[in-house]
Amino acid sequence: MALVEEQRNRLINFTFHSYAHLFETTRRDIYCQYPIPERRSWMDIVPGASAAIRKTRILYHAVRAGNVLHERFPVFGERVTTLRDSPEGDITLLDGPEVQEQIEPARVVFVYGWRLQTPALVERHANKIRAYFQPVEQFEEASRRAVEQLRQKADVVVGVHIRMGDIRVWRGGMYFFPPERYAGWMRELVEQFPARKVAFLICSDEPGACGDFGEFTVGFGPGSALGDMYSLAKCDYVFGAVSTFSQWASFYGGKPLFHLYNKTDRLRLQNFRVSYLDVPSRKKLLTQPAPVL
Repeated sequence: MALVEEQRNRLINFTFHSYAHLFETTRRDIYCQYPIPERRSWMDIVPGASAAIRKTRILYHAVRAGNVLHERFPVFGERVTTLRDSPEGDITLLDGPEVQEQIEPARVVFVYGWRLQTPALVERHANKIRAYFQPVEQFEEASRRAVEQLRQKADVVVGVHIRMGDIRVWRGGMYFFPPERYAGWMRELVEQFPARKVAFLICSDEPGACGDFGEFTVGFGPGSALGDMYSLAKCDYVFGAVSTFSQWASFYGGKPLFHLYNKTDRLRLQNFRVSYLDVPSRKKLLTQPAPVL
């Protein structure tokens, strides 16, 4: 989206169909386009058509098949090209000279990958991207209510993303931290606000396993993935294990984030930064030093 905004192109994103109903813009547009189109497609107007298409994901499968076909038999020449992740796990900068040389002659660019980034352009066009991803009122209201309840009790609200689930086994559990370790980090932050009351909004994929945080002023997210994410975005600071979940919360809310890579990490306010979606490369994650126990 940032690259499209910079270069005045158009993005069509059928892969977003699973989440389209959650956002004010995409729920009305079968193409999940950016920029937002001036006119709606007939598929969005005919009752039931868009829901059926999204459920079957037929447009996604068609585009994917077209991409595979062209990669094997490039009948369209340079008019169509495909951007893919680096097989080595490196970050590919979309505004870099190699990518620009590849896509410049093309009229259609298929994009397939996880580590295709342009953080400088994301920062430049942040407000337009944020406006595009306004959640539907149900989730906006739930996230707002969760944080407002804590603001009535505190001067500073810190969002804590306690990621559990699959992170227990990913990379041997290197980025899985028990609730008591999160409590230690929460104490560190409280100490850095000696004259202010601090409350914590806790969001987790396993809320019942978060442990006891009775020594703190604590609240919990609404419990849905989108509600929790947008609740974190409304906090003053956010911290948690490595995750794009908290990265998006930081970016959308423009709030400073600290990602935990190690049990021995120390939380210092000067090290928190707003994320502009610069996901670490696979190489970086795989070469992080093991935690000191």
